[in-house]
Amino acid sequence: MIPRFKPSQTKEMVEILLKDGVLSVPTDTVYGVCARLFSNKAQENLRSVKGRSASKAMSVMCADAESVQKIAVVNDLADKILRNHMPGPITIILPIAPGMPSYINNGAQTIAVRLATSPELAELIRGLGEPIYLTSANQSGEPVCASLDEIERQCPLLNGMMIGDVKFGQASTIVDLTSEQPLLVREGPISINDLLS
Repeated sequence: MIPRFKPSQTKEMVEILLKDGVLSVPTDTVYGVCARLFSNKAQENLRSVKGRSASKAMSVMCADAESVQKIAVVNDLADKILRNHMPGPITIILPIAPGMPSYINNGAQTIAVRLATSPELAELIRGLGEPIYLTSANQSGEPVCASLDEIERQCPLLNGMMIGDVKFGQASTIVDLTSEQPLLVREGPISINDLLS
């Protein structure tokens, strides 16, 4: 039985993440699984939980817009989207900031970023003191899990689960902002026209 934590049990969940453990958490879009960003071991553990290949990049969730600027290069359009539309069901792809550890997403030059979609997730990230990798709760290639029981069956290697509900039940909109023209990578609850208006 995987331990289940109330959203208020931040301290216990932070301790798991600091030990390179992997948690499932509810977001506004779908259930996710997460691990701390600045640990190659945590990244490996997260990939093991999901059966995700090392070649596939993972999104990162930050507590606030200021934290994004520490891990990514934020241009004017990205700043506008961060300020006007996030947090929300949106992931933006940005150039990775100079000096970031090479093990992050196995040396990728870009980083996909979300903002914490609930006060509980923001508190978890702040308590940890660093952003988290966040990817959907499922085995790689399988449909996203719709309940904690389903997550437990699909991801038995998890170290803990945050209790909570999701809102949209649909993965986030992903927009690539690494070149002059924004590129829609995945359509989600918010359209690219809404983001750019």
